Amino acid sequence: MVPTTRTMIRDQLALYLSQKGMPINQFSGQSGINSGTLSRILSGHQPIAMNHLERITKAMDLPEDHFYSLYVDECFYFSSPTWRRLRPFLVRSAELGRLDCVEQVVQNLLENLVYAPMLFEVAEGLFQEGLWQAAELLYKNVSVSEKYQNSERLALCQYRLFRIAIGDDQARNLQAAHLFEGYLDRLDEADQLDGLNHLGHVYGSMNRWHKVDELAKKMLQLATLRYNLQRQSDRRESNEKKTEEPLYFYILYAQLIRSTVCEELGDYNSALDWVSLYMDGSWIQEDNEEAKRIVAQFQEWGTANRLLYRVMGGQYEALSDYVEYISARPDEIFIALYNIILSANRYDWNVDYILERFASYIPYRTNLAEYGINHNQQIITNQYSRFLAEMAFYYLHNKRKEGIIFILQSLESSARINNESNILKCVDLFEQHRHLADEEEKEQYKLLIREVQDLHEKKIYQASSFL
Repeated sequence: MVPTTRTMIRDQLALYLSQKGMPINQFSGQSGINSGTLSRILSGHQPIAMNHLERITKAMDLPEDHFYSLYVDECFYFSSPTWRRLRPFLVRSAELGRLDCVEQVVQNLLENLVYAPMLFEVAEGLFQEGLWQAAELLYKNVSVSEKYQNSERLALCQYRLFRIAIGDDQARNLQAAHLFEGYLDRLDEADQLDGLNHLGHVYGSMNRWHKVDELAKKMLQLATLRYNLQRQSDRRESNEKKTEEPLYFYILYAQLIRSTVCEELGDYNSALDWVSLYMDGSWIQEDNEEAKRIVAQFQEWGTANRLLYRVMGGQYEALSDYVEYISARPDEIFIALYNIILSANRYDWNVDYILERFASYIPYRTNLAEYGINHNQQIITNQYSRFLAEMAFYYLHNKRKEGIIFILQSLESSARINNESNILKCVDLFEQHRHLADEEEKEQYKLLIREVQDLHEKKIYQASSFL
């Protein structure tokens, strides 16, 4: 329905001038808009441009977005829509958090599919600026307009929506990953590599290591093929899409992931074989500071992981060397403690002296390193929940009541990220050792279980409505 003239910006401006007793020439000086332009705007003979709107609003001493809802009407009902006006309005609405205006503009524009590529271009800009809520609205609407097209743009929309959807809730992360995977092969190879990378993070955070390995194999194959083609060609395609990281990074990273998978599956000999591969950067053609930095980072991880795999394999004599190595690397300490407590529980070691030495890292604090599957935030959050559960097991196995506190902390953390397997582990541990808990701890446990139940019901509802 076309809005009434009472909702027009020009009418509110005329009312303002009348109430203030202000002639057009005076408001022209106040706003910086030519008086002739103002006259044409007030008479309805000239549409209001975005810069006119900003100047009028400022001159009237109103919040910048005061007329934004009315400006949607201005653009579609009182004048012909033009991209020159709508694009800056969309971007500024996103910057000011006016998602209602973004939604209104998009819904009106997509009645004409010629605007879909333009909206996608705006969405890409918003995505790069970190304005993901507004970008999500655009991507979703462009996807609907493209749903019958087997287009790369549709696949890119789904990739961006996958990236935006990833958060703390593992169940929703899994749904987002499943939805995106159907579009992965439609992407440009550069985006495929980055997509494989981010998918690996999601599945790794849920300990689905066989799936992670499958993705790592595909990443290794694709990155190796592209890098070899690049090395065989003296020319560089200026229009070739760039990956987030250099191509050689994905080769090393895929090897690191496969090493991690072997570690998680208890195959430490195979894990060490992969370590030798990603520590060797001699084949990398590039000889610049970025290449040197990346190679050095993988070599550092390889050195630490060689010690780690000895520890994880039950070699207690390697533990002191591993502890000394990571003690000089604060960013690695939490992950090291997680692996140490796992080994302690597996081999019945006493590691009290290590826990005391690094007590300030429990709860963890970390400045995430630049690369690496073990340093991805989703995986770190998952590891922290598991770490607390392992700490609980360690103390309770040694007949120490403080294990109850770690159960409750782990349960709270696991509920926050919807980690069902760890929730079950915490419940099992608590019920086995309920006799050690005091009344306050039992009450806290009861409240956490209620929270878990509420989250489970919410998950069922979200799953039924997830798009």
